[in-house]
Amino acid sequence: MTTTFPDVSISTERLVLRPFESADVPAYTEMMNDEMVTAWMSVPHPFSTSEAAKWVGRSAPAVRREGRGIVFAVTEFLTQRLVGTVRLRDADWRTLAVHAEYATAPWARGEGYATESMLAVAQWLFRDQKLERLELRTAADNTAAQQVAQKMGCISEGVLRNAGIARTQTEDGGWTDIRTDLIVWSLLPEDLEGGGEQLADAGGYATYTDWR
Repeated sequence: MTTTFPDVSISTERLVLRPFESADVPAYTEMMNDEMVTAWMSVPHPFSTSEAAKWVGRSAPAVRREGRGIVFAVTEFLTQRLVGTVRLRDADWRTLAVHAEYATAPWARGEGYATESMLAVAQWLFRDQKLERLELRTAADNTAAQQVAQKMGCISEGVLRNAGIARTQTEDGGWTDIRTDLIVWSLLPEDLEGGGEQLADAGGYATYTDWR
């Protein structure tokens, strides 16, 4: 039984999803300090350059190597600029299921990049890796993440009440943790037909191992 994902990159017409490189550290640091990322993701704040370097150089590669999932840097095909990140975690190799998380840089929002990258990952998971379930969990007030799930064709399965931690900004400019409900979404191979049409319109996807 396969217990790790291959070390590959995925390309669409507009994007390349590849392993992180040291050159990504400045852009990744900037993205992870954005207010929307701080509010919805469990990352240190402020997010330092040293933390970004540790993630890029050690933590992210270990996710794949140890069989826990895989991390992609999402970049523009033409400019190679960092668009965002997609992380697959908590891989269950018996049930062939995995959880997904994604973030998009402020400058790249509104362009459909998150949906495009997630659809490419989903097609790769189901068609190439033969997984059977992709799960997402979005905070109840994170409407942008919910829209991505809907555009992908995910099915809302219910609510985990008071199950997550988000952040809200305080009057002095700081941040404080708050409890939030989590909406559970799932995508199965048979659900991908509708969402896959969007990616097909954009030229489909391709995988390759010679990404350096």
